Amino acid sequence: MSVYQRNLPHIVPPGAILFITFRLEGSLPAEVLHRLLEEAELAATQLRHQPLSEADKQEAFRRLHKQHFARLDAYLDHAQEGPHWLREPRVAACVTEEIHRLAEIDVLVISFCLMSNHVHLVVQLPEDGSCSYRQMMKRLKGRTALAANRLLGRNGTFWQHESYDHVVRKNGELERVVAYVLQNPVKAGLVDDWQQ
Repeated sequence: MSVYQRNLPHIVPPGAILFITFRLEGSLPAEVLHRLLEEAELAATQLRHQPLSEADKQEAFRRLHKQHFARLDAYLDHAQEGPHWLREPRVAACVTEEIHRLAEIDVLVISFCLMSNHVHLVVQLPEDGSCSYRQMMKRLKGRTALAANRLLGRNGTFWQHESYDHVVRKNGELERVVAYVLQNPVKAGLVDDWQQ
C-alpha cells in the first residue's frame, strides 16, 4: 500500500484503478483557488454538524469532495487566464507520448484527455506493487516538464505539485469516470465529439 501526503492524503493500494487530474502551475489564480477552498470548507463545517449516521456522513463528504472537484474542473475548462501550454501541438504530443510510455512500468492506461491547462488520466497500477502512484506521477510529470520546458524555451515549474486522485472502487464507477474523461473536451466546447 502506498501512502503519502502533501496537501491531500493519498492512500493507494497496488493494482488500484485511479482517476487523476493534474494541472499546469499557475492555471488557477490564487484568489479563485482560495474562494473555492473557503466554499468547500464552509460546506464541510456545515456537514459536520448534521445529525447523520457515520456512514451517511462519509458518503456526504465523498459527494462534497466530488462537487469541489467539479467546480475546480469547470473553472479550468473555461479559464482565460493562466498558462495554456497544452494547446501547443508539440507540447501535447510529448505529454501524450509519456502517457503511452507508462506501459514500460506496467501501468495500464485506460483513458486520458489533454485540455489546454490540465490532464485527466485513468490508469491501473501494477498488481505486484512494482510501481507506486507516487513513482508513476514523479516519472510522468518530471519527464513531461523537462521536455515541455525545452520545447517552450522556458525554465521553472511546469506542473502544479499537487494532483487530484481518486481510487475507483464501486461497480459502474469506472464507466462513469471514463465517460467523464472522454466527454470533458466536448463539455468544454473544444470538440463536437469525444473521438476528435
